[in-house]
Amino acid sequence: MTVKLFSPYSIKGVTLKNRIVMSPMCMYSSHNEDGRVENWHRAHYTSRAVGQVGLIIVEATAVTPQGRISPQDLGIWSDAHVEGFHELVGLVKEHGAKIGIQLAHAGRKAVLEGEIIAPSAIAFNEKSKTPKEMTKAEIEETVEAFKKGAERAKKAGFDVIELHGAHGYLLNEFLSPLSNKRTDEYGGTAENRYRILREVINAIKMVWEGPLFVRVSANDYHEDGLTPEDYITFAKWMKEQGVDLIDVSSGAVVPAHINVYPGYQVSYSETIKHEAGIDTGAVGLITSPIQAEEILQNDRADLIFLARELLRDPYWPRTAAKELGVEIEAPKQYERGWL
Repeated sequence: MTVKLFSPYSIKGVTLKNRIVMSPMCMYSSHNEDGRVENWHRAHYTSRAVGQVGLIIVEATAVTPQGRISPQDLGIWSDAHVEGFHELVGLVKEHGAKIGIQLAHAGRKAVLEGEIIAPSAIAFNEKSKTPKEMTKAEIEETVEAFKKGAERAKKAGFDVIELHGAHGYLLNEFLSPLSNKRTDEYGGTAENRYRILREVINAIKMVWEGPLFVRVSANDYHEDGLTPEDYITFAKWMKEQGVDLIDVSSGAVVPAHINVYPGYQVSYSETIKHEAGIDTGAVGLITSPIQAEEILQNDRADLIFLARELLRDPYWPRTAAKELGVEIEAPKQYERGWL
């Protein structure tokens, strides 16, 4: 039986050498609050490329200063950011990995000085700042900011763009009826709540021809919130627009108790993959190589997104190869200690 975890995955002319993806994880390490790449990012991402991860996705990167989760977030709202990302892309590709970037806007979950914006003027919780309800002009400006972010990502040489439509950030806030109480064309029906994401995807497709992923929160964990079945519809619309893969996470649009256990989100990936007919990535407490292989062998996802496990072990692909009985090529400099 072929080990799928180490089989290549090709999409729009980009081929990943294996199915292992480094999930975007905020590092909060742009210490001058200017959104620029720092030495930490160079070391952090490149080490996972040396460790033989197939695709590395850079953390949530803000398309506007107001869209940062924190003042230490990476940004791509200025042409001044391109040079640092271009260097980072080169470092990662030098070691045989492909690299993507997650374009993001924090919406009401931004923890910043000054005004923050969201679909509706509803705070995330009692400790959070109340956002300003976005005007239509601000929505248009935000769509344009995502487009400009994609243009800069292309200039920097990224292989993949992922849109952050999950975890209670701006695009997710528009999708969920729990955070979107608008009465105009951006609120109410599912079609209206999807409208800004549709506009962002269309805008990005004008300047980006490469693979496009969207991360979603497929369950709001609230009786009045969205479920995986709602995301089947959204995923079908995304597929029609040319999105290539749905990165399936869950939660965080509202405070909720989530019963977490190994692979607790995989069933959402499986549902969306088969019901919407689109490739998916599975993420969430996937730690074991056998667990990852089971997901792929049973066609529950097409890619395995690892987060905390890759923080613990930058060479997890080597660990997985040994456990699954697969030989993978070592970095030349490490050959004498790889086996």
